[in-house]
Amino acid sequence: MIDLTALAAEVSAALGGAATGTKIAFGELTVSARAAEIVRVLTVLRDNFAFKTLVDICGADYPAREKRFDIVYHLLSLTKNARIRVKIETDEATPVPTAIGVFAGAQWFEREAWDMYGVKFEGHPDLRRLLTDYGFEGHPLRKDFPVTGFVELRYDDDLKRVAYQPVQLVQEFREFDFLSPWEGAPHVLPGDEKAALAPNATSGDPGKK
Repeated sequence: MIDLTALAAEVSAALGGAATGTKIAFGELTVSARAAEIVRVLTVLRDNFAFKTLVDICGADYPAREKRFDIVYHLLSLTKNARIRVKIETDEATPVPTAIGVFAGAQWFEREAWDMYGVKFEGHPDLRRLLTDYGFEGHPLRKDFPVTGFVELRYDDDLKRVAYQPVQLVQEFREFDFLSPWEGAPHVLPGDEKAALAPNATSGDPGKK
């Protein structure tokens, strides 16, 4: 089992000012880094610490922050049997240097982050949508993106093709209460008030009164 505390110290020393902090949680090491230095950070982790597999690049949105987006890189070392997480922060306007030169597979992950969050990656050769359609508006994983979206599609009999149109809510939005059956509803459902009036409600013996 790798000593994550020792690894955190070694990584911090190797990265110098590019790393802003480390944290160990749930058996994994997270390294916070400066966005402008992400290419050097990933290169050092790949070449000096054998984290040679990029598993994923994902994002998180915190609209109240000045730098609202976290971009998170998940790396795997097969020889160390360990994972490491690198986290950087950015805003809507500041692009993040692309990691394609370090990990070729980053191209698809960065396209997904752009599509879902609108985070730009400087130097990416083909930054376009990946999961949504070409005419899609906005970035659906942003916290301020409406649940209904902006457009909807349907099959148009006149045009004989799928057509886009602005979202039209046919009724007022309602929030349904689908509770877990193990939790139960906090209110009395219609008819349940009769249970307390039923004979032998607490005795458990239908033959006794």
